[in-house]
Amino acid sequence: MKISDYFGENVFSKAVMRERLPKEVFDEICSVERDGGQISMSAADVVAKAMMEWAVERGATHYTHWFLPLTGVTAEKHDSFLTVPNEDGKVILKLTGKQLIMGEPDASSFPTGGLRATHYARGYTAWDITSPAFVKEMSCGTILCIPTVFISYTGEALDNKTPLLRSMEALSQQAIRMIRLFGDTKAKKVVPSVGAEQEYFIVDREKYLRRRDLIYTGRTLFGAPAPKGQELEDQYFGVIRERVGTFMADLNVELWKMGITATTQHNEVAPAQHESAPIYTTCNIAVDQNQLTMETMKRVAGRHGLVCLLHEKPFAGVNGSGKHNNWSISTDTGENLLDPGTTPNDNLQFLLVLSCIIKAVDRHADLLRMSTACVGNDQRLGADEAPPAIISIFLGTQLEDVVDQIVRDGTAATSIVGEQLDTGVSTLPLINKDAADRNRTSPFAFTGNKFEFRMVGSSDCIANSNTVLNTIVAEAFCEAADILEKSNDFTADANRLIADNLREHRRVIFSGNGYSPEWVEEAERRGLPNLPSMVSSIPSLTTEKAIDLFERFGVYTKAELESRSEIMYETYAKVTCIEAKTMIHMAKKHYIPAIVRYTARLADSVCKVRNACAEACTAVQEKLLKQTSAYLNEANEALTHLEACVDYSNSLDCIAEMANYCYDTIAPAMRALREPIDRLELTVDKDIWPVPTYGDLMFEV
Repeated sequence: MKISDYFGENVFSKAVMRERLPKEVFDEICSVERDGGQISMSAADVVAKAMMEWAVERGATHYTHWFLPLTGVTAEKHDSFLTVPNEDGKVILKLTGKQLIMGEPDASSFPTGGLRATHYARGYTAWDITSPAFVKEMSCGTILCIPTVFISYTGEALDNKTPLLRSMEALSQQAIRMIRLFGDTKAKKVVPSVGAEQEYFIVDREKYLRRRDLIYTGRTLFGAPAPKGQELEDQYFGVIRERVGTFMADLNVELWKMGITATTQHNEVAPAQHESAPIYTTCNIAVDQNQLTMETMKRVAGRHGLVCLLHEKPFAGVNGSGKHNNWSISTDTGENLLDPGTTPNDNLQFLLVLSCIIKAVDRHADLLRMSTACVGNDQRLGADEAPPAIISIFLGTQLEDVVDQIVRDGTAATSIVGEQLDTGVSTLPLINKDAADRNRTSPFAFTGNKFEFRMVGSSDCIANSNTVLNTIVAEAFCEAADILEKSNDFTADANRLIADNLREHRRVIFSGNGYSPEWVEEAERRGLPNLPSMVSSIPSLTTEKAIDLFERFGVYTKAELESRSEIMYETYAKVTCIEAKTMIHMAKKHYIPAIVRYTARLADSVCKVRNACAEACTAVQEKLLKQTSAYLNEANEALTHLEACVDYSNSLDCIAEMANYCYDTIAPAMRALREPIDRLELTVDKDIWPVPTYGDLMFEV
């Protein structure tokens, strides 16, 4: 069967609505989606009935309001379509407009960061009309999923979707002001588009179940490097292993049926690491689809006796996993505002848009860094193709040359043109060379007609990064429009504003090696923030600058920002303590008993050899015994220290203090425990070692 025969068959798409809804109802839906406003209850009833009938035809028995709470994953509560049986005992399947538009989940057990007292439980979900409903085929049945937002009884956003939608509206409003200055009177909306590349690891489920650290935390807390890692660079784009390929084929079908345009699949750099990438789509739909992609990866992997690891750093010493967030902005008439054209130096609108984005990224680098902060990213950022924690922009040779001219002369007279490459083989065509190379160490790189934000972690919800990105760019657009709407000489004033923006904010542009120690020193000289950890980035969320920004554009209230700050501190502390307790458990129950058995075997060997032949040499056994005993003692001391640190953390009342204590004290104590045990892994007999090794996990799939 061709992909086109079943692509999107599980999506209540525009085409399905056009076919199943009366024209006036379909037009009302399109009008609300395009211009805002409220759908009438009569129209909602018609849509709900059609949506339910379509879903039932696909085997659905339940529906759910599918939303993105502040846990970072999705949430759903399934309700069947059944109604109260009539006198004959028969039931009618029903979904009303009221049930479609609004739901009332229990909000007490979701993170609120102090927005709601625990004993107040009421919350509301509301239908996101701009994101299509879909059905999920799950082991518990086929479920109609209605994308929604999630708000508290008092109106605050308790999810990641509501601020995202607010930021999209703010960006559109300010971008429309910008393009009106250039004579565009047809566009009614500017829409951010996103394509999220998803990296992940695949391991054997049987081996996974023998690693408590993978089960409880998603990453290996212990593990010595395998004899072979990624040194030979033969994994990247290598032949996909049969078992993994079967998983990928199954995954693609599932994603395509839900309308997710998964187009790229390949081996990534590390052993057992892979990537899937979709075609870009509207920002909020991209967020929904990325969450669905992660859910589906985990579900499909289980069918094949595999486990999908989405942690940013499941294995030390090899590449971590990220989520490259490819972001662009386009009008509803199809114009990409980040398309530089063949001569970007002459493209005044593009240069103004570009200068505003550079200004936004430089001014709010701390917020952008914060938007990618998750516990796993602390282990990933700064090496192995992950960008550093310092925000900078890579523009490439062509645009950086244009910027240099503008900074120097006020305008740019020329732009570098792409050349052709001759391979030297007469039968091969000449290759059209791009005007700029790529920089894999850049956090925020221009890649032709979009920016690739490479800092986002593989497990993270991309809503947060795009909310920040949309809002800071909206602010820069607003400030530009405020100036230029009063202009009497638009071209001259626009050129002057572009030059001012670039001169003031050029410091954030960097094309060199982001991993080098010299860049850290250079960034400090430039005054760029360096926030190496999640904990150090959280205060950026509640500065006066951040509160003014988000409240001005209606994206977050001060209370919502403070709640998210509280949740981030709490998440860091909880995750770190879970990891520490897991290490304690594994050290006590697995590693130390195994090492004791090994030392006993060595001691027994020494005694037996001496008893058999008093003159026999036992130097090797004795050396191993002493070395193993020394490491064992070091591990036991580190274990005792880590236990004390965890116990002390429980006495801390302030969650921010606890998070900082986890970073400053518990995390180093965890590393101290890991070090001797990892060394012992290289010594202790494999038949005694209690868990699968890195080699077992990464190469035996």
